[in-house]
Amino acid sequence: MPTPLVNFIVVGVQKAGTTALFDYLGDSPAVALSKVKEVHFFDDETVDWSKPDYGPYHAQFESAAPTALHGEATPIYLYWPGSLERIAAYNPNIRLIVMLRDPVERAWSHWRMEYSRGVETHPFSWCIREGRQRLFAAEPWGVHREFSYVERGFYGEQIERLFSIFPREQVLVLTADGLREQPGESLGQVANFLEIPRGGAVEHRDVHVGQEVGVQLAAEDRAYLRSLYAHDMARLTSLTGISLW
Repeated sequence: MPTPLVNFIVVGVQKAGTTALFDYLGDSPAVALSKVKEVHFFDDETVDWSKPDYGPYHAQFESAAPTALHGEATPIYLYWPGSLERIAAYNPNIRLIVMLRDPVERAWSHWRMEYSRGVETHPFSWCIREGRQRLFAAEPWGVHREFSYVERGFYGEQIERLFSIFPREQVLVLTADGLREQPGESLGQVANFLEIPRGGAVEHRDVHVGQEVGVQLAAEDRAYLRSLYAHDMARLTSLTGISLW
C-alpha cells in the first residue's frame, strides 16, 4: 500500500457546519484540501476493499503542497457502514473531526434539502415515522443516503463506534453552534488538534443556507424526535461531555 497521503478527515455529520469548516480550513496555508469537498471514497461500495486502489483518492490532492497537511470532508463517513474501518485500514494514525448539531434540527434541515431537490416527495411528519421503513429495502440494508433523516442523528451510537476504532486523542468533536457563534474559538481548537498555526481573527460566514420549503417544523414532530433521541443524547453526553439540548 502506498504511504497514506491524507492526514485528517471531517467525517461527520451532514448539515452540521462541515461545509463552513471546510471553507475556513481552506484559508490556512498549512492545509491542503481535496479538490472537491465531499470525496466519497471510503463510502464507495464499487471499490474492491480487499485490495483498494488509493490512486483516485490521492489524485484529489495531486496539486497540493507536499509539506501541507492533507485533508477532506465527507460527512457521511461517520454514518455509512464500513467507512470508519476502511479509513483505519488506510491510515490508523489519521485525525478525525466530527461536527454535531441538534439532531432534530439536523433532520429537519436534511429533509428540507432533499425536498427542495425533488428527491423527497413526502411530508416530514411521514418521513420520520412510517418513512423509516424505506431503509429496510435499501442496499446496504438499513441505511440510505437520502432518506436517513432520523438515523443520522443517533450520534451517541455513532461516536461510540468511532471510539471503538480510533483512540480518542485522534478525534475532535465540535458543534455547529460553537462554530457559528464563536468561530475563532472553534477554529483554535481545530488548529491545536491538527498542530498547525492559528489564523487571525475570523467572523461567522454563511456557506450553506437552508432551503425554504414553505412549511415550518411542527411542534409535535419536534417532540416526537426529542423523545426518540433522548437515550442516545444521554449516551453522547456520557462519551463526550457535549450536550446539544
